[in-house]
Amino acid sequence: MMAPASRPVSDLGLDDVSIPFSVEPLDVRGRVVRLGPSVDAILARHGYPAPVARLLGEAAALTVLLGSALKMEGRFQLQTRTNGAVDMLVVDFDTPDKLRAFARFDAQLLAQAQGGATPATLLGSGHLAFTIEQGEALSRYQGLVALAGQGLEEAAHEYFRQSEQIPTLVRLAVAESLTGAGTSWRAGGLMVQFLPEASDGRRPPDLPPGDAPEGVEIHQTPEDEAWAEARALAGTVEDHELVDPLLSSERLLYSLFHERGVTVFDPAPVREACRCTDLRIRDMLRQFTPQERRDMIGDDGRIGVTCEFCSTHRDFDPREFDPE
Repeated sequence: MMAPASRPVSDLGLDDVSIPFSVEPLDVRGRVVRLGPSVDAILARHGYPAPVARLLGEAAALTVLLGSALKMEGRFQLQTRTNGAVDMLVVDFDTPDKLRAFARFDAQLLAQAQGGATPATLLGSGHLAFTIEQGEALSRYQGLVALAGQGLEEAAHEYFRQSEQIPTLVRLAVAESLTGAGTSWRAGGLMVQFLPEASDGRRPPDLPPGDAPEGVEIHQTPEDEAWAEARALAGTVEDHELVDPLLSSERLLYSLFHERGVTVFDPAPVREACRCTDLRIRDMLRQFTPQERRDMIGDDGRIGVTCEFCSTHRDFDPREFDPE
Protein backbone atom coordinates (compact mmCIF):
# COMPACT_ATOMS: atom_id res chain seq x y z
CA MET A 1 0.00 0.00 0.00
CA MET A 2 1.66 3.17 -1.17
CA ALA A 3 1.08 6.66 0.15
CA PRO A 4 0.29 9.05 -2.69
CA ALA A 5 2.48 12.01 -3.44
CA SER A 6 1.17 15.41 -2.44
CA ARG A 7 -1.73 16.33 -4.72
CA PRO A 8 -5.05 18.17 -4.69
CA VAL A 9 -7.83 16.65 -2.60
CA SER A 10 -10.04 14.42 -4.74
CA ASP A 11 -13.76 15.18 -4.80
CA LEU A 12 -14.51 11.84 -6.43
CA GLY A 13 -17.01 10.04 -4.25
CA LEU A 14 -16.37 6.31 -4.08
CA ASP A 15 -18.88 3.81 -2.75
CA ASP A 16 -18.18 0.33 -1.38
CA VAL A 17 -14.63 1.11 -0.31
CA SER A 18 -12.49 1.14 2.81
CA ILE A 19 -9.89 3.91 2.73
CA PRO A 20 -6.95 3.85 5.18
CA PHE A 21 -5.36 7.10 6.31
CA SER A 22 -2.82 8.46 8.75
CA VAL A 23 -2.20 11.74 10.54
CA GLU A 24 1.47 11.38 11.41
CA PRO A 25 1.85 14.55 13.55
CA LEU A 26 -0.83 13.15 15.90
CA ASP A 27 0.31 9.50 15.75
CA VAL A 28 -3.11 8.60 14.38
CA ARG A 29 -4.20 5.96 11.90
CA GLY A 30 -7.64 4.98 10.78
CA ARG A 31 -10.10 4.13 8.03
CA VAL A 32 -13.15 5.61 6.36
CA VAL A 33 -15.76 3.21 5.04
CA ARG A 34 -18.47 4.08 2.52
CA LEU A 35 -21.06 1.44 1.63
CA GLY A 36 -23.60 2.00 -1.14
CA PRO A 37 -24.84 -0.74 -3.49
CA SER A 38 -23.38 -3.49 -1.29
CA VAL A 39 -25.31 -2.58 1.84
CA ASP A 40 -28.40 -1.63 -0.15
CA ALA A 41 -28.47 -5.11 -1.73
CA ILE A 42 -28.22 -6.73 1.71
CA LEU A 43 -30.93 -4.61 3.33
CA ALA A 44 -33.33 -4.47 0.38
CA ARG A 45 -33.19 -8.22 -0.24
CA HIS A 46 -34.70 -8.99 3.17
CA GLY A 47 -37.10 -6.06 3.28
CA TYR A 48 -36.19 -5.25 6.88
CA PRO A 49 -38.22 -2.66 8.78
CA ALA A 50 -36.33 0.65 8.79
CA PRO A 51 -35.06 0.43 12.42
CA VAL A 52 -33.68 -3.06 11.81
CA ALA A 53 -32.12 -2.00 8.51
CA ARG A 54 -30.36 0.93 10.16
CA LEU A 55 -28.96 -1.26 12.91
CA LEU A 56 -27.72 -3.91 10.46
CA GLY A 57 -26.24 -1.16 8.28
CA GLU A 58 -24.28 0.11 11.28
CA ALA A 59 -23.07 -3.41 11.99
CA ALA A 60 -21.96 -3.81 8.36
CA ALA A 61 -20.00 -0.55 8.43
CA LEU A 62 -18.34 -1.48 11.73
CA THR A 63 -17.43 -4.94 10.43
CA VAL A 64 -15.78 -3.51 7.32
CA LEU A 65 -13.90 -0.93 9.42
CA LEU A 66 -12.38 -3.73 11.47
CA GLY A 67 -12.23 -6.56 8.95
CA SER A 68 -10.55 -4.58 6.18
CA ALA A 69 -7.53 -4.17 8.47
CA LEU A 70 -6.74 -7.91 8.27
CA LYS A 71 -3.50 -8.50 6.39
CA MET A 72 -3.98 -12.22 5.83
CA GLU A 73 -6.54 -14.46 4.21
CA GLY A 74 -9.34 -15.07 6.64
CA ARG A 75 -12.69 -14.01 7.96
CA PHE A 76 -13.82 -11.34 10.40
CA GLN A 77 -17.26 -11.80 11.92
CA LEU A 78 -19.44 -9.57 14.07
CA GLN A 79 -22.26 -11.34 15.91
CA THR A 80 -24.71 -10.25 18.60
CA ARG A 81 -26.95 -12.40 20.79
CA THR A 82 -29.33 -10.38 22.93
CA ASN A 83 -32.80 -10.26 24.46
CA GLY A 84 -33.87 -7.22 22.43
CA ALA A 85 -36.23 -6.86 19.51
CA VAL A 86 -33.24 -7.59 17.26
CA ASP A 87 -31.93 -10.66 19.03
CA MET A 88 -29.24 -11.55 16.50
CA LEU A 89 -26.98 -9.77 14.04
CA VAL A 90 -24.41 -11.62 11.95
CA VAL A 91 -22.01 -9.86 9.59
CA ASP A 92 -19.17 -11.66 7.80
CA PHE A 93 -16.25 -10.01 6.06
CA ASP A 94 -14.11 -12.45 4.05
CA THR A 95 -10.81 -10.92 3.06
CA PRO A 96 -10.08 -9.15 0.93
CA ASP A 97 -13.50 -7.79 -0.03
CA LYS A 98 -16.59 -9.99 0.53
CA LEU A 99 -19.41 -8.77 2.78
CA ARG A 100 -22.62 -10.51 3.81
CA ALA A 101 -25.05 -9.95 6.70
CA PHE A 102 -28.45 -10.76 8.15
CA ALA A 103 -30.56 -9.82 11.17
CA ARG A 104 -33.13 -11.76 13.17
CA PHE A 105 -35.85 -9.82 14.93
CA ASP A 106 -39.09 -10.26 16.85
CA ALA A 107 -41.85 -8.37 15.03
CA GLN A 108 -43.97 -8.04 18.15
CA LEU A 109 -41.16 -6.60 20.26
CA LEU A 110 -40.20 -4.33 17.38
CA ALA A 111 -43.75 -2.96 17.16
CA GLN A 112 -43.67 -2.18 20.87
CA ALA A 113 -40.38 -0.30 20.43
CA GLN A 114 -41.49 1.78 17.43
CA GLY A 115 -41.06 5.48 18.09
CA GLY A 116 -38.32 4.94 20.63
CA ALA A 117 -36.36 2.37 18.63
CA THR A 118 -32.67 3.26 18.90
CA PRO A 119 -29.81 0.85 18.20
CA ALA A 120 -29.30 0.47 21.94
CA THR A 121 -32.94 -0.32 22.72
CA LEU A 122 -33.24 -2.70 19.77
CA LEU A 123 -30.26 -4.69 20.98
CA GLY A 124 -31.14 -4.85 24.66
CA SER A 125 -28.86 -6.95 26.87
CA GLY A 126 -26.57 -9.76 25.82
CA HIS A 127 -23.17 -9.82 24.15
CA LEU A 128 -21.30 -8.75 21.05
CA ALA A 129 -18.61 -11.06 19.67
CA PHE A 130 -15.80 -10.19 17.26
CA THR A 131 -14.26 -13.32 15.73
CA ILE A 132 -11.18 -13.63 13.52
CA GLU A 133 -10.71 -16.90 11.66
CA GLN A 134 -7.37 -17.30 9.89
CA GLY A 135 -7.93 -20.66 8.21
CA GLU A 136 -8.12 -24.21 9.42
CA ALA A 137 -4.43 -24.46 10.34
CA LEU A 138 -4.26 -21.20 12.26
CA SER A 139 -5.69 -19.98 15.52
CA ARG A 140 -9.14 -18.54 16.02
CA TYR A 141 -9.49 -15.37 18.08
CA GLN A 142 -12.67 -14.08 19.69
CA GLY A 143 -13.33 -10.94 21.72
CA LEU A 144 -16.54 -10.43 23.69
CA VAL A 145 -18.25 -7.26 24.86
CA ALA A 146 -21.22 -7.28 27.21
CA LEU A 147 -24.21 -5.36 25.84
CA ALA A 148 -26.28 -3.66 28.49
CA GLY A 149 -28.11 -0.77 26.91
CA GLN A 150 -25.39 0.63 24.64
CA GLY A 151 -25.24 0.80 20.87
CA LEU A 152 -22.60 -0.55 18.50
CA GLU A 153 -20.41 2.56 18.63
CA GLU A 154 -20.02 2.44 22.40
CA ALA A 155 -19.63 -1.34 22.32
CA ALA A 156 -16.72 -0.92 19.89
CA HIS A 157 -15.14 1.67 22.18
CA GLU A 158 -15.48 -0.71 25.12
CA TYR A 159 -13.90 -3.53 23.11
CA PHE A 160 -10.82 -1.48 22.31
CA ARG A 161 -10.53 -0.21 25.90
CA GLN A 162 -10.70 -3.68 27.41
CA SER A 163 -9.27 -6.07 24.82
CA GLU A 164 -6.93 -4.12 22.56
CA GLN A 165 -6.11 -1.24 24.93
CA ILE A 166 -5.83 1.11 21.98
CA PRO A 167 -7.40 4.58 22.27
CA THR A 168 -10.04 4.46 19.54
CA LEU A 169 -12.91 6.57 18.27
CA VAL A 170 -15.62 4.98 16.09
CA ARG A 171 -18.45 6.78 14.32
CA LEU A 172 -21.21 5.02 12.37
CA ALA A 173 -24.09 6.32 10.28
CA VAL A 174 -26.83 4.89 8.06
CA ALA A 175 -29.30 6.69 5.83
CA GLU A 176 -32.12 5.84 3.46
CA SER A 177 -32.17 8.12 0.44
CA LEU A 178 -34.73 8.71 -2.28
CA THR A 179 -33.54 8.06 -5.83
CA GLY A 180 -35.16 7.98 -9.24
CA ALA A 181 -35.53 4.23 -8.85
CA GLY A 182 -37.04 4.42 -5.35
CA THR A 183 -35.17 4.34 -2.07
CA SER A 184 -31.70 3.04 -1.38
CA TRP A 185 -29.61 2.50 1.73
CA ARG A 186 -26.17 3.88 2.48
CA ALA A 187 -23.84 3.34 5.42
CA GLY A 188 -20.60 4.92 6.51
CA GLY A 189 -18.05 4.68 9.26
CA LEU A 190 -14.94 6.39 10.59
CA MET A 191 -12.38 4.81 12.90
CA VAL A 192 -9.47 6.76 14.38
CA GLN A 193 -6.81 5.07 16.53
CA PHE A 194 -3.91 6.47 18.53
CA LEU A 195 -0.81 4.40 17.71
CA PRO A 196 2.37 6.18 18.83
CA GLU A 197 5.69 4.37 18.47
CA ALA A 198 6.23 4.52 22.24
CA SER A 199 3.86 2.06 23.91
CA ASP A 200 3.60 4.24 27.04
CA GLY A 201 2.01 6.94 24.93
CA ARG A 202 -1.04 4.85 24.10
CA ARG A 203 -1.61 3.39 27.56
CA PRO A 204 -5.30 3.87 28.34
CA PRO A 205 -6.50 5.43 31.59
CA ASP A 206 -6.65 3.05 34.53
CA LEU A 207 -10.00 1.43 35.15
CA PRO A 208 -11.85 2.58 38.30
CA PRO A 209 -10.45 0.61 41.28
CA GLY A 210 -13.84 0.20 42.95
CA ASP A 211 -14.46 1.28 46.54
CA ALA A 212 -11.12 2.68 47.65
CA PRO A 213 -10.55 3.46 51.37
CA GLU A 214 -11.39 6.99 52.41
CA GLY A 215 -8.50 9.36 51.92
CA VAL A 216 -6.77 7.27 49.26
CA GLU A 217 -5.90 9.38 46.24
CA ILE A 218 -6.71 7.57 42.99
CA HIS A 219 -4.04 7.96 40.34
CA GLN A 220 -5.35 9.41 37.09
CA THR A 221 -3.42 8.84 33.87
CA PRO A 222 -3.52 12.08 31.87
CA GLU A 223 -4.75 11.80 28.31
CA ASP A 224 -2.07 12.30 25.69
CA GLU A 225 -2.38 15.75 24.12
CA ALA A 226 -2.02 14.43 20.57
CA TRP A 227 -4.79 11.89 21.09
CA ALA A 228 -6.99 14.50 22.80
CA GLU A 229 -6.64 16.72 19.73
CA ALA A 230 -7.24 13.88 17.27
CA ARG A 231 -10.29 12.68 19.19
CA ALA A 232 -11.73 16.19 19.32
CA LEU A 233 -11.23 16.73 15.60
CA ALA A 234 -12.69 13.37 14.61
CA GLY A 235 -15.57 13.89 17.03
CA THR A 236 -16.83 16.81 14.97
CA VAL A 237 -17.89 14.56 12.08
CA GLU A 238 -21.63 14.60 11.45
CA ASP A 239 -23.77 11.60 10.51
CA HIS A 240 -24.72 13.08 7.15
CA GLU A 241 -21.04 13.57 6.25
CA LEU A 242 -20.42 9.83 6.57
CA VAL A 243 -23.17 8.93 4.08
CA ASP A 244 -23.30 11.95 1.75
CA PRO A 245 -22.59 10.67 -1.81
CA LEU A 246 -21.55 14.18 -2.84
CA LEU A 247 -18.86 14.47 -0.14
CA SER A 248 -15.82 12.39 -1.01
CA SER A 249 -13.95 10.51 1.71
CA GLU A 250 -10.80 12.50 0.91
CA ARG A 251 -12.67 15.80 1.27
CA LEU A 252 -14.11 14.60 4.59
CA LEU A 253 -10.68 13.64 5.92
CA TYR A 254 -9.22 16.94 4.73
CA SER A 255 -11.95 18.89 6.50
CA LEU A 256 -11.14 17.05 9.75
CA PHE A 257 -7.34 16.99 9.72
CA HIS A 258 -6.07 19.54 7.16
CA GLU A 259 -4.30 21.65 9.79
CA ARG A 260 -2.11 18.70 10.78
CA GLY A 261 -1.89 17.02 7.38
CA VAL A 262 -3.52 13.74 6.45
CA THR A 263 -2.13 10.98 4.24
CA VAL A 264 -4.68 8.93 2.32
CA PHE A 265 -3.80 5.45 1.04
CA ASP A 266 -5.24 3.38 -1.77
CA PRO A 267 -8.91 2.42 -1.35
CA ALA A 268 -9.79 -1.24 -0.85
CA PRO A 269 -13.02 -2.33 -2.60
CA VAL A 270 -15.91 -4.02 -0.80
CA ARG A 271 -18.62 -6.11 -2.45
CA GLU A 272 -21.71 -7.95 -1.33
CA ALA A 273 -21.14 -11.67 -1.79
CA CYS A 274 -22.33 -14.84 -0.11
CA ARG A 275 -20.17 -17.92 0.28
CA CYS A 276 -23.06 -20.41 0.08
CA THR A 277 -22.82 -22.96 -2.75
CA ASP A 278 -24.51 -26.23 -3.64
CA LEU A 279 -21.40 -28.08 -2.47
CA ARG A 280 -21.30 -26.31 0.90
CA ILE A 281 -24.99 -27.00 1.53
CA ARG A 282 -24.58 -30.67 0.58
CA ASP A 283 -21.64 -30.99 2.98
CA MET A 284 -23.74 -29.39 5.71
CA LEU A 285 -26.67 -31.77 5.11
CA ARG A 286 -24.35 -34.77 5.28
CA GLN A 287 -23.49 -33.80 8.86
CA PHE A 288 -27.08 -34.55 9.97
CA THR A 289 -28.30 -38.01 10.86
CA PRO A 290 -30.56 -39.88 8.41
CA GLN A 291 -33.52 -39.31 10.74
CA GLU A 292 -32.81 -35.59 10.93
CA ARG A 293 -32.69 -35.40 7.14
CA ARG A 294 -35.99 -37.29 6.89
CA ASP A 295 -37.53 -34.71 9.20
CA MET A 296 -36.45 -31.99 6.74
CA ILE A 297 -38.31 -33.47 3.76
CA GLY A 298 -41.12 -31.22 2.60
CA ASP A 299 -44.48 -31.98 1.02
CA ASP A 300 -42.80 -32.08 -2.38
CA GLY A 301 -40.53 -34.90 -1.23
CA ARG A 302 -37.38 -32.79 -1.32
CA ILE A 303 -35.13 -31.10 1.25
CA GLY A 304 -35.34 -27.35 0.88
CA VAL A 305 -32.64 -25.04 2.26
CA THR A 306 -32.75 -21.23 2.15
CA CYS A 307 -29.59 -19.26 2.94
CA GLU A 308 -30.19 -16.77 5.73
CA PHE A 309 -27.71 -14.35 4.18
CA CYS A 310 -28.57 -14.20 0.48
CA SER A 311 -32.05 -15.84 0.56
CA THR A 312 -31.06 -18.28 -2.20
CA HIS A 313 -33.29 -21.38 -2.04
CA ARG A 314 -31.98 -24.79 -3.02
CA ASP A 315 -33.76 -28.14 -3.29
CA PHE A 316 -32.08 -31.50 -2.82
CA ASP A 317 -33.22 -35.05 -3.47
CA PRO A 318 -33.05 -36.94 -0.13
CA ARG A 319 -31.94 -40.07 -1.96
CA GLU A 320 -28.57 -38.55 -2.79
CA PHE A 321 -27.77 -38.62 0.94
CA ASP A 322 -29.62 -41.80 1.95
CA PRO A 323 -29.93 -44.15 -1.02
CA GLU A 324 -32.69 -46.68 -0.57
